Amino acid sequence: MTTAMADERRDQLEQYLQNVTMDPNVLRSDVFTEFLKLAQLNTFNIATKKACLDIFLPNEQSIKIEIITSDTAERVLEVVSYKIGLCRELLGYFGLFLIRFGKEGKLSVVKKLADFELPYVSLGSSEVENCKVGLRKWYMDPSLDSMLMDCSVAVDLLYMQAIQDIEKGWAKPTEAQRQKLEAFQKEDNQTKFLELAREVQHYGYLQLDPCTCDYPEPGSGAVLSVGNNEISCCITLPDSQTQDIVFQMSRVKCWQVTFLGTLLDMDGHQRTLNQNLELRFQYSEDSCWQWFVIYTKQAFLLGSCLKKMISEKMVKLAAENTEMKDYSSFLSRKSKIKIAKDDCVFGNIKEEDL
Repeated sequence: MTTAMADERRDQLEQYLQNVTMDPNVLRSDVFTEFLKLAQLNTFNIATKKACLDIFLPNEQSIKIEIITSDTAERVLEVVSYKIGLCRELLGYFGLFLIRFGKEGKLSVVKKLADFELPYVSLGSSEVENCKVGLRKWYMDPSLDSMLMDCSVAVDLLYMQAIQDIEKGWAKPTEAQRQKLEAFQKEDNQTKFLELAREVQHYGYLQLDPCTCDYPEPGSGAVLSVGNNEISCCITLPDSQTQDIVFQMSRVKCWQVTFLGTLLDMDGHQRTLNQNLELRFQYSEDSCWQWFVIYTKQAFLLGSCLKKMISEKMVKLAAENTEMKDYSSFLSRKSKIKIAKDDCVFGNIKEEDL
């Protein structure tokens, strides 16, 4: 094969692997999950054995759990939720993430762990320094907080994450809002705090690391905050001026992630030296479709956020239609398969297994 042919074939395989997981039947397939589980273990020569894993909560404290190295993120999330007392019906509202704790208190969400990923392997194989496995809420619509308010553990998690997001500058309260929030925090009034927090700009959004984009000019710097059916961009132009741009998800037609890295042959083994990624999306601007390109190593995380917002919007629209009510997108893969058995996630888990 010529270099051009090999590049084209690689692009086609990348698109196939990304698109095949868009089929929920594939994601729920035990064959698919087992295939990827073995691929992860074999790629990094990880033996199946017992191990301990620290899971960091939004207050940056951790809990230690015992796992098997071949446990998927879905299984690990079940164990974590059991240990902290999170209602099993709310499992789908939370997820496991790879999180980097940087200098001066900086925080970066590197990626969302897919249900079939092995957290032990992903953490051990990550080239990102100071990377941990963290528990965070996993939904982009702030109004969904209301679904969790009857579970005290879920409220604790929301409260901790809201405080963290405000401290890190991801959520941006006005001065008046900040004073009220601090007063509620001193009173430890979590309910009032969260009610007011939902009015704060970018509350519940996920902020990405600084990146570059091709709009409004090529090479423009950007900080993206994603949530509540929009992509909010703070653009830094080449002349250092800033511009705030908001892309509404209702006007996004499609998106695609492309790998831009360079592959070199070293010591007889092919390894990736530069993991550069781009996410491009097609957007309706003034009644015509236009492509926008964002260059970021968090392209897959951004793609997951976009997919989540679309999913939540569809669930909300279905809920408004009495003939199409279906909240199954918030259930885990196993829960969907066993829904006839009273939607029981923990029915077959014994204390000694945890």
